[in-house]
This record gives sequence, structure tokens and C-alpha cells, in this order.
Amino acid sequence: MSGASARQVFYGARLFDGAALREDCALVVEDGAVRGIVGLAERPRGGAQRDLGGGVLSPGFVDWQVNGGGGVLFNATPTPEAISAIASAHRREGTTAILPTVITDAPEVLAAALEAAREAAGSAPGAFGVHVEGPYIDARRKGVHRPEFMRVMREEDADQLVAAEAGAMVVTLAPSAVGLDLIARLAAAGVIVSLGHAEASAEEAKACFAAGARAVTHLFNAMSQLSSRAPGLVGAALADPHVVCGLIADGHHVHDAAMRAAFNAKGASGMALVSDAMPPAAGGPPVFTLQGRRMTRLGGRLVDENGTLAGAAITMLDAVRYVVATLGLPLADALRMATSTPARLLRLDGRIGRLAPGLRADLVHLSDDLGLAGVWIGGRRERELER
Repeated sequence: MSGASARQVFYGARLFDGAALREDCALVVEDGAVRGIVGLAERPRGGAQRDLGGGVLSPGFVDWQVNGGGGVLFNATPTPEAISAIASAHRREGTTAILPTVITDAPEVLAAALEAAREAAGSAPGAFGVHVEGPYIDARRKGVHRPEFMRVMREEDADQLVAAEAGAMVVTLAPSAVGLDLIARLAAAGVIVSLGHAEASAEEAKACFAAGARAVTHLFNAMSQLSSRAPGLVGAALADPHVVCGLIADGHHVHDAAMRAAFNAKGASGMALVSDAMPPAAGGPPVFTLQGRRMTRLGGRLVDENGTLAGAAITMLDAVRYVVATLGLPLADALRMATSTPARLLRLDGRIGRLAPGLRADLVHLSDDLGLAGVWIGGRRERELER
């Protein structure tokens, strides 16, 4: 009996449906999709009965900023095979949907990454598009991005992005590098425009939001900060209820008090956790090379030779655990920021990110202490996908 095609009834755990935790319910899955949530006593008796024995059953995590994992770096190997390997590594940690992320690099690397994402979007389980983080960013907030590859966006660059057909696409850009007309054009074409790596005033950021930008990439990191008379990109993002902010919740990128302030301002519907994962995440070795530079995992931090943060070494599950155990946020809020909020940002909430009829049965089962107990994509247990 195939787990994807037969009826499966999951019960014995609390259900997180994408908005709230539900008690004494069962999840019915048929043909790889959610059929519905029913009361425990009303659950159908046919098909495979999955007694989860406690914990929480949630939609699988949705990570819209994944540079690598399991020892693989997308920039170094911009191929469909690399996307598949990265997705597989993160899937084993509960992330069932990723946007492989290509950071600022040579034009041929970006072109190869877009083509790889187009091919992988229809074949690699969990690959839903691509995140283009640069090269249209601000050298004043470069982080580990290589300044020699940064440039102003031209019409032909926008043409390339619009024509990519790579699935869900996020483009991180800076107001100093992209005109409002091109932001509007990208947004009208369905590209999710996210502001990041930017030394921008609040007024400049607001103009970009009005033109169609909908998100901010790794809030607080590599951007103009909030002060009383110069709110910067951080202030503009926190003040706009329509903007979704990505956040790296690893205890190194952002101070706990700053994260709590952001959660209080935006709520779980306005914050989307990301891993910003590099190759050491999800089981990879602690040292890797990024564009010829040695990067090292030191404790929980990833740094270059100068000590500059170079992405992160966490998974989405690590981020969920951090905001619950360290920040003290309710589990439902943490799960929402890892599932339905990013799915909505990426316009994938009609396919994934919630437990609702017709959506793909991408699931993660967490124990009561937030240990990983099981992962399913389209109703198939993760280990079956590796066969």
C-alpha cells in the first residue's frame, strides 16, 4: 500500500493547522493531499491508522533563504542536483519546502542558478523556486557579499529575472541599486521583492514598499538601523503592517531583545523565520569555501577570516526551538512563522504551509520536547523518498 495514494489517518498528537493548535483531532490524508481535519471520535477507520503517540503534527517548514546544507553550497554548484541534495538535507530536519538562495556572484553563476531552479522546481522534492540575494545591493551593507560583483539593475537584468520561470522567486535588492520603476515591474510580474543589504532611509524604503516590495531579508542584519529621528529600513519594515520580515533566530545574528521587539511589532503573521543556512547546516562539515574564502563554524556561528558573519548553520527546526525555548514565544506562533507565514509570502499558501483540504500533505511531527519524530512530503514518509 503506497503512503501517498492510500488513505492515512494521523491522530494521537495535537494538530497545528497553520494558525492554531487543535486538540483531540485527526488529520485525514488521501492521494498525497489533506482531505480534512475531523474530531478524534469521527475519524474514518479505513486505511492506514497513524497513532503518533503525542507531540505536535504541523505542516512542514517553509524556508525561503537556504544557501546550502549537508555540505553543499548552491553558489559553488548551481545545478539541479545540488538543489536536490540541499533540499534532501533540510527535509531530514523537517523543512519540506525551500528556496535555494544564490548570493551576489558573477553573471554566469546567477544565470546557471536560475536555470537550475527552473529545472528543479518540477523534479526535486521540496524545491519551490529560487531566492536571488544580490547582486543588486548596497556595498555599504555588503556582509560577506563580494563588492566586485555588485551592480545597479538594468532593464535586461529585470528581463532575465522575469523570464526565468523558476517557480516562486524572491529577489533581495537595495533601493540604491534598483529604481522604483524596475521594482514595480518585478512585482507586477509576480516576483517577491525583498529589501536587504541596504543603507536606506525610511522614506526610501517606504517608496519601495509603495512600488511593490513586500518583504525584508534577514531583519536587522546588513541594513540601516532604527533610531529616533532616522528609522532606517528596520523602522520602516516594523511600521508597515503589510511587510513580512525574514529573521535568523540563532542567537548570534540578532539580540534576543531585538527579536522580541520585532515579534511584538509584527506578530506571527508579519515575521517569517529563515535559516540562511550554509553548507555546515543539516549535517555538513564545519569548514567550507565561499567564492575562494575559507568559512568556519565556531560554536553556533559561521564566520570568515575577519570574523564577519557568513550565513548561519541552523535549520528551521533550530529556529523554531530557539524562539520557543529561549525567547519564550508560544509554540503556535513559532510554527506559524515557520509554515503559513512564509508560504503566504511566497504565494504558495494554496499548495503548502497549512493543514487544509486540497493542500499537499507535507507534514512534520515534533515530540513534546520539540524533537523531530517524522517528516512526510505529499503523504510519503521522508525515508521513502530516499529509495
